[in-house]
Amino acid sequence: MRPYLADLHVHTVLSPCAEVEMIPPWVVRRARELALGIVAITDHNSAENVAAVISAARGTELVVLPGMEVQTREEVHLLCLFDTVEQVLDWQEVVYGHLPPMKNRAEVFGAQFVVDPTGDFLHYNDRLLLTSASLSVEEVASGVEERAGLCIPAHVDRSSFSLLANLGFVPSGVRFAAMEVTGRANVQEMRQQHPELAKYSFIRSGDAHRLGEMSNCTILTIEEPTITEISMAFRGQRDRRVKVLAE
Repeated sequence: MRPYLADLHVHTVLSPCAEVEMIPPWVVRRARELALGIVAITDHNSAENVAAVISAARGTELVVLPGMEVQTREEVHLLCLFDTVEQVLDWQEVVYGHLPPMKNRAEVFGAQFVVDPTGDFLHYNDRLLLTSASLSVEEVASGVEERAGLCIPAHVDRSSFSLLANLGFVPSGVRFAAMEVTGRANVQEMRQQHPELAKYSFIRSGDAHRLGEMSNCTILTIEEPTITEISMAFRGQRDRRVKVLAE
């Protein structure tokens, strides 16, 4: 059992709202500066840069989890985390099948760069990624679970694109792994306002679109950096645990 500093919400230059500095080698370098042991790459509605960041981290102690930030039809952002590139690419095909058949307008939303492990340009992803898929919150959560992943509502304390802001409650029967908050959240007040949150662990991530936004505020005490172990930490099972540090 060992503690891992983790940031489970990091974007790359594939996300049109991310800065051009969010290329694989610089993300890895910044993660190491922050002593992170785990990062999850979670671009908007796509995972096409995940493998490049994993390759960039080879030879270091940093573990890169394949992931994605899906925007549901209710405009709720959900983090979808997996163990393998194959799992996340399988999920990507589902998400792509539920995106509107529209092209990205780089002059409006920003360019969507697919890059290699060194950060060199490969091609543009011309799908419109900064939009909602026609998948409900329930459908995303169940689809991720079917692929042995974890589904975590993102930045639930925000006033937009969040579970609590857009729905006003946590839907019963949906199997979320944990809840993510920003550094401005008062978790105690949130649990008083939403008693259904009492059963969930919380994480604090960077939602990093810039290198300076990456975060080292979440500690996962687990045996190894896998989805199964992280899930156990969220549930407080067999001495696994999660702790959020004050910023």
